Amino acid sequence: MKLNKLKLLLVLVLLPVISSPVSAAGTEGSTLESVIKLMIAVTAFLVALVMWLVLVYAESNDPEGEKFLAPFRSFFAFMTRSTPVSKEEEILLSHDYDGIRELDNKIPPWFSAMFYGTILFAVIYLVNYHIIGSGNVQEEEYLAEVRQAAIEKQILTASGALIDEETVKFVDDPGALASGEEIYVKNCAACHAVDGGGLVGPNFTDDYWIHGGSIKDIFRTIKYGVPQKGMISWESQLSPNQMQDVASYIKTLVGTTPANPKAPEGTIWKDDTSETESNE
Repeated sequence: MKLNKLKLLLVLVLLPVISSPVSAAGTEGSTLESVIKLMIAVTAFLVALVMWLVLVYAESNDPEGEKFLAPFRSFFAFMTRSTPVSKEEEILLSHDYDGIRELDNKIPPWFSAMFYGTILFAVIYLVNYHIIGSGNVQEEEYLAEVRQAAIEKQILTASGALIDEETVKFVDDPGALASGEEIYVKNCAACHAVDGGGLVGPNFTDDYWIHGGSIKDIFRTIKYGVPQKGMISWESQLSPNQMQDVASYIKTLVGTTPANPKAPEGTIWKDDTSETESNE
């Protein structure tokens, strides 16, 4: 009667443990958390099964556990081929090393199975990777990673994440220049005039530049600003793509004729041909 109560208590305790991860796996999908919970549940189930077997054998007039342990002992004997202590005289070698005797034990089957398994694995690996060539060898793995890196680079380039003052390029795409003009009119015209002729800020239409007139210089000025002259940094308000667009638009203002051009400031800047290359 006591054992029956113990069985019932064991089932009641394990029931929520087993059922909760199964239901979680159904609702959350194959997530790591659900897999871990399922593994814990299976382990708990196996422990419960072993405890149940112990209780069953305890009720079958086997107080010493001989019936329960017999299968495990047979399996252990098969896997180890160990010789009973009572028969060790039969496998005792004749050598005597300062009173130390040696037993001629056989190699355990589990060790032999592992050894032959490694040989089989090596043969399959050799054929698959170096003869048939269907395996993902190191060179193929490297090339696959290079292709993946190229895809990720394209994605990052498209998002503008790779654009900075060292990698920025002049873009002559009409859409990009239109975007740059819109940003310029909204954020820059108040200081530099809509036509770029200059107000508080310098004139963008002549060849004189205070902080350099290359696309990289303009991008750097937009990104970090000129605090001592009252120009803020736009890094937190504009994306790298937007800063590249507006810098490219400012470059297109050079040589135009504004309504009221401000007097030249800075030094004459002449573009290198490499500075005006398109991204296309």
